[in-house]
Amino acid sequence: MLYRGRNNFQIFNLIYGLVFLRFIHLKDPVALLKKIFYMNRFLYLFGFSIVCLLLSAQTSISQQDRWQQRVKYFMDIHMNVSNNRFTGKQRLEYTNNSPDTLFRVFYHLYWNAFQPNSMMDAHSRELGKIIVGRRQDWDTRVKDRILNLKPDEIGYQKILSLKMNGVAQSFKEEETILEVKLNKPILPKSTVIFDMEFEAQVPLQVRRSGRDNPQNTVRYSMSQWYPKICEYDYQGWHSTPYVAREFYGVWGDFDVKITIDKNYIIGGTGYLQNPAQIGYGYENPGTKVTRPAGDQLTWHFFAPNVHDFMWAADPEFKHKSLKVRNDLTLHVLYKISNAPESDWLKILETASKALPYIEKTFGPYPYKQYSFVHGGDDGMEYPMATLLNQPAGWMHEWMHSWYQGMLATNELEYPWMDEGFTQYAGARVWGFLNNDTVPSSIFKKEYEGYFGLVKINLQEPLTTYADYFNTNFSYNVSSYYKGAIFLEQLGYIVGDEVRDKILLEYYRQWRFKHPDVVDFFHIAEKVSNMKLDWYRDFWVNSIKTIDYSIDSLWEEGGRSKIRLRMIGKMPMPIDVLLQYKDGTKAMAYIPQYSMFGEKPVEDKSIPRQICTPWKWTDPTYTFEINRRLTDLKIIEIDPTQRMADINRSNNKLELSW
Repeated sequence: MLYRGRNNFQIFNLIYGLVFLRFIHLKDPVALLKKIFYMNRFLYLFGFSIVCLLLSAQTSISQQDRWQQRVKYFMDIHMNVSNNRFTGKQRLEYTNNSPDTLFRVFYHLYWNAFQPNSMMDAHSRELGKIIVGRRQDWDTRVKDRILNLKPDEIGYQKILSLKMNGVAQSFKEEETILEVKLNKPILPKSTVIFDMEFEAQVPLQVRRSGRDNPQNTVRYSMSQWYPKICEYDYQGWHSTPYVAREFYGVWGDFDVKITIDKNYIIGGTGYLQNPAQIGYGYENPGTKVTRPAGDQLTWHFFAPNVHDFMWAADPEFKHKSLKVRNDLTLHVLYKISNAPESDWLKILETASKALPYIEKTFGPYPYKQYSFVHGGDDGMEYPMATLLNQPAGWMHEWMHSWYQGMLATNELEYPWMDEGFTQYAGARVWGFLNNDTVPSSIFKKEYEGYFGLVKINLQEPLTTYADYFNTNFSYNVSSYYKGAIFLEQLGYIVGDEVRDKILLEYYRQWRFKHPDVVDFFHIAEKVSNMKLDWYRDFWVNSIKTIDYSIDSLWEEGGRSKIRLRMIGKMPMPIDVLLQYKDGTKAMAYIPQYSMFGEKPVEDKSIPRQICTPWKWTDPTYTFEINRRLTDLKIIEIDPTQRMADINRSNNKLELSW
């Protein structure tokens, strides 16, 4: 146990008192005073050292085991499919594992965004005034649709009552945020019970959640559907209004009962607890399904250790499943409305082939089920499930299970650490399935997208908060493509094998802990034994670009000298492939000075010459080789094209003597 605050002073006084008593029997008062004087000096230094050690130990432990708030949701939902409304009772066990006393709490009320003149509506219409290329910059799924919703088409979540430990609490709705001022504070390391009654109306499908999607006619896509307590972490409350982007949630368990008309079929997060009463393909083979009397069914789901809960429902859903191992079943729920049935069923087949590679490369999948569910708009990921407008894109959404479902960085603050890492992982998996190992082929779309963003001068730093990007275009390319390039380019810097070890160690140490960018780089530096803060400073924190060129060649004393030029403002280590007329090859490797290290040899079939590091303050760099210039045939910077050099036309020189 570690002591904090005034307890350190109490320890000091205790030590002081004990030592003082040891000398109180002395008869000589002068000697006593001298003893006390020297003892004071000693104890002051001793006590100060103890305090420093305690604080140091506390910092060390907090870095290793960052505290997490914890929740347990119990929800009972009754859906009225005639008016698209439901009532709900929610009991929330909230554990404050922080060292802080909480005087108020916040909840998300996401569906209040789907009302005319909401922040989401206003932001979308403002972005629509911006033209990128020849297109309006707004999200085409949103446009100005919210402004035109009728009263029975809007979304809302209304809190009818809220109690903490049985006592009514004062609360205030601020559009998509509920602020609760507590009558008694929540002390550190304590648990309270919130009891809430609420009602909601399912909005017409606009973005992520809603009803009656016009593209695929799915009735209900129920995401962000319940009042969800905001995350409180070492940075404080994340009471972020719902404007456009994605989410951040508290880890915990969800026990959810959904009562709906008997002909509706549900898929989503969690494990169905009463399959023998439900059927619809969830029952064990050979089980006789016995549904209770009446025209409604209550579906009971339980989801352990997740940070959100999603479900979708439709009377025409078809449900197929595949047990890929003893402890994991994949489900697909779909309608034959906007894609062939064979495309939906192929998801199960392909996913089962990909899973061993995914777990070997990115870490084990820890849950017992995953569901691919028709609904939503395009694709949107949630724990144990995804919503898909159509089969295409399922791999990307599934890979979110690792970087959003299990690692779960704050997507609003670090969208590139979720979307970018997921984009990268999905491309790797498709490369594996297609037997493609060439980076320039696997990540062609990502590099070209990034180069296009640079060309039109709309780049913004990856540190930009998700909702604060000036354009949707910049957000999308930065978060997805530049974020994916971050990992592929990291492989260029530290070596692909080392990069893969970094990803697995990152998963191992930070699964279920909400890591941030500092946490990732701490792992990367430890595994690679290199300094990588410069990479974060240039690639993440700035919009500086990479551009290297072959500047000039000359010969001195039978040795060839090659000068390179750094045109862009972002430094990088450099691979230079040398091909000779006799068919042999060599690699000149120039570390970046700030790395204080070098990557392992990646291609052992090519001899490597390690050069002195290149300091980023030097615009040119010259290295020499022990061959005549006339022996050279081709000189090429970054032959694997993993470096995001914005002008590759000056990277390669073909010589003819």
